[in-house]
Amino acid sequence: FIVIETRARKPLMPLSTFKLQTLRGANVVGVLIGMSLFSMFFFISLYLQQILGFDALKAGLAYLPLSVVIIISAGIASQLVTRVGFKPVLITGSLLTASGLLWFTQISVDGSFASDVLGPSLLAAAGLGFSFVPVTIAAVTGTRPDQAGLASGLINTSQQVGGALGVAILASIATSVSGGVDPRGRLDQAQLAKLTDGFQAAFAVGAGFAILGAIAAALLISSRDSREMAAATRADGPVAAAT
Repeated sequence: FIVIETRARKPLMPLSTFKLQTLRGANVVGVLIGMSLFSMFFFISLYLQQILGFDALKAGLAYLPLSVVIIISAGIASQLVTRVGFKPVLITGSLLTASGLLWFTQISVDGSFASDVLGPSLLAAAGLGFSFVPVTIAAVTGTRPDQAGLASGLINTSQQVGGALGVAILASIATSVSGGVDPRGRLDQAQLAKLTDGFQAAFAVGAGFAILGAIAAALLISSRDSREMAAATRADGPVAAAT
């Protein structure tokens, strides 16, 4: 792909796009966010159904509080980026996500939705809203109008690639820790405990990915771009802020 793009007269993805520091940093962070958050949903679903005994419909309904918090936190994040810039909000979101995932490492084989899932899922949901909004803004900051579509596609691709990598890596870790327990059929208490141990390990590594995302945001994303975007938005008034 890279060879073809460097030789093409009108490349689909001009590699010169990656000269933009904030765009590069945002895509690195996007991969790490995807690795932590997409895999989180996967393992929450497994825990709800395989350990707590939820059926598919009940497990789906259990995500409703999380969805509400995502909507609220995304709205708050969109306002904050116009005041303090996207970089501080993105770092905060990554740390909130890490905190939620670390909380998930406390799940137990005899737990419940209220005591083991609700609290950490709401905290991680707040982190998701505080992460996706600023990382998307960061990814298109500094691009020309004819580059905006490409930049938007890149950040979405980075998140999806991160999600695929995260699920693959963390599923391997969870399986290794649980000793390859087959979740199909009726499991005894010891087998359920091993599965739970695997989920705990996956959440811990997922938290590590989120922490790396916060570090990457701090080091790779331009603070000047973040401040200038916020200043420009304030100068343009409420119309720009709403946009």
